[in-house]
Amino acid sequence: MKAWQKILIAAALATVIVIAGTIVYFDYFARRRLRISTTTSLYDTGLLDEIKSTYEATHNIDIHIISAGTGIALQQASAGDADIVLVHAPSQELTFLENGYGVCRKIIAYNYFTIVGPSADPARITGENATEALKKIFAYGREHSDQTIWVSRGDNSGTFSKETSLWTAAGYNQTEISSESWYATTGAGMANTLNVANQKGAYTLSDIGTYLSLYKPGTIQLKSIIAGGKSLLNVYSVMAVNPAKVSNVSFNDAIDFIKWLVSDTGQQVIDNYAVAEYSQHLFYGAVQALKNGSPQPDVSWIQSYAYFNDTECPAQWRDDHPELYS
Repeated sequence: MKAWQKILIAAALATVIVIAGTIVYFDYFARRRLRISTTTSLYDTGLLDEIKSTYEATHNIDIHIISAGTGIALQQASAGDADIVLVHAPSQELTFLENGYGVCRKIIAYNYFTIVGPSADPARITGENATEALKKIFAYGREHSDQTIWVSRGDNSGTFSKETSLWTAAGYNQTEISSESWYATTGAGMANTLNVANQKGAYTLSDIGTYLSLYKPGTIQLKSIIAGGKSLLNVYSVMAVNPAKVSNVSFNDAIDFIKWLVSDTGQQVIDNYAVAEYSQHLFYGAVQALKNGSPQPDVSWIQSYAYFNDTECPAQWRDDHPELYS
């Protein structure tokens, strides 16, 4: 082989190596990262893993999930440790928006909380609404102060915010009763709290999705006793972290992700998730329901509970993205 032929072959090989290296680099190193700070219920049920794998399959994005209670998730986002938040505590979300940390809020899903407890139901709450159920649990706890009757997350999560409001509606101060011996606090996520309640044979408040994900395989034996109704509504929202307030966030990628979540494809992933496995919905997509005004009374309850000034996101926090709200 002549020298010039060897040079051409070497040059061709070098070109192939460069091209191959470039492909590898863009496939494995240049993929952008989107950091999602989220409530534990979306993560513990497996829904976020489903969303992550579906989204990554068609986008040049690596999704990094940080699972915590809503309060911690919002704190992390405020500190610049997330690009987007998925949470379920409207009062905390409003504060996040008002403080300038969040923009482009969209309601994406809903389900219902449930009060679960031992199948024997010693406090006799079966057939009651949430308010009357908590009154009976309170009375039973006072009568059996040597036992753990109620287990709370106590972690500033969306679930804990709901629990606090339910105790208030029943006429009690949650801070005061939390010091009583029958009332236990885990300071942990929903799955851990359900496991503790199961071990103690106690009552607790759970989102239906996490409860079913543990009940179906037999991990816990607690019974869903009180479920559904306006007072137990659970609404999930997504917000992008405001780049004008927090530096170094992947804002454009966050907006693209929000657009996908509210698209027909994203909503179908949410609505269909695990229905075949559990023979019921763990989550309902909220976007089309809110557009259509159906089903009722669910939509009216969502608007009453999770809207701010009659809208899911007032105009001052939409960051020039009207397409999200058309």
